[in-house]
This record gives sequence, structure tokens and C-alpha cells, in this order.
Amino acid sequence: MHANLLIALYAFGGAAASGLAGAAALRLIRRRSLTVLLAVVAAVGVLAMLAGTLAVAWAMFLSPHDLTVVTTVVAMAAVVSLATALLLGRWVVARSRALAVAARSFGDGGSFAAPDGPATAELEAVSRELAATSAKLAASRERERALETARRELVAWISHDLRTPLAGLRAMAEALEDGVAADPGRYLTQMRTEVEHLDGMVGDLFELSRIHAGALPLSPARMSVYDLIGDALAGADPLAREHGVRLVGERVDPVPVEVDGKEMSRVLGNLLVNAIRRTPSDGTVAVAAARSADGVVVSVSDGCGGIPEADLQRVFDTGWRGTDARTPPAGAGLGLAIVRGIVEAHRGRASVRNIPGGCCFEVTLPAAP
Repeated sequence: MHANLLIALYAFGGAAASGLAGAAALRLIRRRSLTVLLAVVAAVGVLAMLAGTLAVAWAMFLSPHDLTVVTTVVAMAAVVSLATALLLGRWVVARSRALAVAARSFGDGGSFAAPDGPATAELEAVSRELAATSAKLAASRERERALETARRELVAWISHDLRTPLAGLRAMAEALEDGVAADPGRYLTQMRTEVEHLDGMVGDLFELSRIHAGALPLSPARMSVYDLIGDALAGADPLAREHGVRLVGERVDPVPVEVDGKEMSRVLGNLLVNAIRRTPSDGTVAVAAARSADGVVVSVSDGCGGIPEADLQRVFDTGWRGTDARTPPAGAGLGLAIVRGIVEAHRGRASVRNIPGGCCFEVTLPAAP
């Protein structure tokens, strides 16, 4: 028992000395290639075994022949271990380089594609994370392109819509200044109308900027959807009469909601004005409200004839007005964008779908407790 303990101590001492030397070497070359690190680790293992064996052999006074045999066996094991470590290191390094090249491709604006062939579990995990990051970057680039396109369209459409009333105001002002206006009172009335139109456009832009900045102030209060819709129908009735459109409030349940009354009235007003302007004379605009599993759904149906399927996803985009809405009174294409912003600020959602003869805008709001 005493001899076995002595052998264990000698073997441990020799192996520990090799291990400490290997740890120091790894610290010095920790920034080198993985192949070099694996070679050092393999060498440390072999040297630790050799040092322990030599220490035991010296303590046991082995013959020179036996010591040579032991040293030869350890040397062959060292050669095999180093060769295996080098092969493994080169394989892992090659896989890492291929992964770095693939990662560089999606960093330059492309998409990530994992290199072919087997890899270690860690490299496979890195590949999966890079693939997920690539997908997120692609979605972010797509959103950025969509926002940039919407911004350019908004600037173009705002410039178009501002040019017409400003040109009219300039012509009428020059006529009044030169004293050639046949009916100055009518000119002044028309100028006031154009100024109100411009003021409305500026107000919409300001409202939209607050929505995008997340600075829209809300003062929620408990109220009935029935009252909200009743007030909105009363406010839109003069415009509906002017266009010869019937307003119908059907299936309006008195469901309580907790919303900002002023902002939600603007939502319903924008939806009704949009529906009235796109419904032909003698058409019908219907408003409904009912409780659903998701909350309270308020819908506005019109007789516009429907929206092309390709455009349904863009209806609520800032500045989008469709191909048939290039001229007033279509506005600057901000009404539906404001609708979505206000509804989402209330933790709701806005959507649109086609129905026979027209389309249906739906606003889903959380029900009041």
C-alpha cells in the first residue's frame, strides 16, 4: 500500500509540473490559432504522462532497457496525439473560416447561408444564431426601404396637394390687389376655405409626427361605443348629404370601452369621411359595433367597389392614397395612417378587407373591464 501511494505521488508530481508548464504556454499563446492551442493541449497530455512515467521509473530504479521501452511507447503516443490534434485543429479552423466568410456576406447586405458539411455543436449553435440575425436584418432592411418609399411618396404628394391651394390663393390675392375681382366677398370666402384646407393638412402632419414619435397624449375615459358612433354619424351627416350617401348605424351594441374620446372621434370621423368620399351617390355607408373575443370591433363598410388585393397591405401606410386618389378632396393620404396610429396607441389594431361591392375597415379596441 505504501509503495502504491509513493508511485501515485511521483506520477502526480511529474504530471502537475507538465500541466503548469502547459498552462503557462497556453496563456502566452492564447491569441494564436485553434490548431496551435490544440497541439499544445495534446503535447501537455503526452508530456504529463511521460513526466509521471519517468518520475516513477527513476524512483523504482528501472533498468536502462525498461526505461527505453517506456520512453519509446510514450513517444509513439505523443506522435499520434499531436497528429490527431493537428487534424482536428485544422478541421475546426477551416469550418470557422467558412463560417466567418458566410457571416461577412450578410453583413454586406446579403443573406446568411450556413456552410455545408458537419460542424461542432458550438459552431452549429453560432450558425443558427447568425441565421436568425440575418433574418432580422433582412426584415429591418425591408422595413427601412418601405419607410423610405413612404417618406418620398408623402413628400411628393404633400408638394402636389400644397401647390394647388397655394396657386389659387396667389391668383385670388393678386386679383384683389389689382382691383380686378368682380366679387371680392366671394374671393375672400374662397381664400378662407383654402386656408382652412391648408391648416387641416398641417394639423394632420403634426398629429402624425406625434404618433410616430410616441408622444401622442391620451386621456382615457370609460364610455359607450354607442355614444361614440352616434356623435361620429352626426358629424359626418352633412358630408354624406352633400354626396348623396346614406349613413346607417346597424348592430351598434352599447359596449363600454376605455379610450380617449377626442382621439377616437377623430378615428371614426376619418373612416367615415374616407368611406363617404369613395362611395358613389345613392350608396350606403354602414357602421357596426359588437363585442368579440379580442375586444370591441367597430366596422365601417362602404360601396367603393373594393381595393385591389395588392394594395390592401398599403392602405394604412403614410401618404398612400391609391391610383384614383391623386386629386382633392382625397387629402394628403394621412387620414388612415392617423387612424392606425391612434388605434395602436390604444393597444388596438386597424385592418381592412374587401366585401361584396366595397370594403370594410375594422377597428378592434380592448373592452373596458
